[in-house]
Amino acid sequence: MSYLSNLHTHTDFCDGVDSAEAMVKRAVSMGYKSLGFSGHSYAPFDVPNCMTEQGTGEYVSEILRLREKYRDKIQIYLGIEQDMMYKMIEYPYDYVIGSMHYIKIGDEYVSVDYTDAIAENAVKKYFSGDWYRYCEAYYASVKDVAKITGCNIVGHFDLVTKFNEGNKYFDENSYKYRASAIEALRAVAQDCNLFEINTGGIYRRKRSAPYPADFLLRELHKIGGEIVFSSDSHDEKSLGFMFFEASELAKSCGFRYAKLLLDGKFTDVRL
Repeated sequence: MSYLSNLHTHTDFCDGVDSAEAMVKRAVSMGYKSLGFSGHSYAPFDVPNCMTEQGTGEYVSEILRLREKYRDKIQIYLGIEQDMMYKMIEYPYDYVIGSMHYIKIGDEYVSVDYTDAIAENAVKKYFSGDWYRYCEAYYASVKDVAKITGCNIVGHFDLVTKFNEGNKYFDENSYKYRASAIEALRAVAQDCNLFEINTGGIYRRKRSAPYPADFLLRELHKIGGEIVFSSDSHDEKSLGFMFFEASELAKSCGFRYAKLLLDGKFTDVRL
């Protein structure tokens, strides 16, 4: 499987390491057909990890500049990873990745993926140590991610499991956990049925499998959903990380095609 594209790409405009141009050069060297950028949308409660309002404009200008500079070598797309917890700054994006990184509790936004210590403290403080209630709260919110963001792609759907490798905090095989996850997936798919298979957690050594989990991918296939591969890259070396393995996982869950953004539209690529 030769899947020469990535649409979930971060740069030093937000919490990425490398510049946008460095990412483009890497993609060109790998023979990529297309590369999409997806800076973290502005969120005033999480400025260190997101683009600022001014930075968003600078990001847009830079991606459009690179699109013209490298137009003979690679197709470049302007995207945004829009968190559902804060409104979008409007620009002519080619696509939107809809994600949820926080659980809103009262006036506080609790990150589900920053550190395991933050997650542990939140579960103790707000959920009496009950990780299943924590997950239920996450999925109760994330079910509206597509409706709120108007996204084209659903990002790392089960991000709440980031620190749960080996069922450290809760049993991902339990009915109690899976019921709320499947219910949310079905709700999201009514508004956007294109989900990314995201290998970023593996690259960052937090997981041994992509998002979403295999049982969710099987459910997605069952209800007619579609997939796109994403390395959720925050540095140039991670572009396309473990896409072959992600493809094998997708096939084992029933998928025979993935989507690729090319010539301005999502097209099928056989696995």
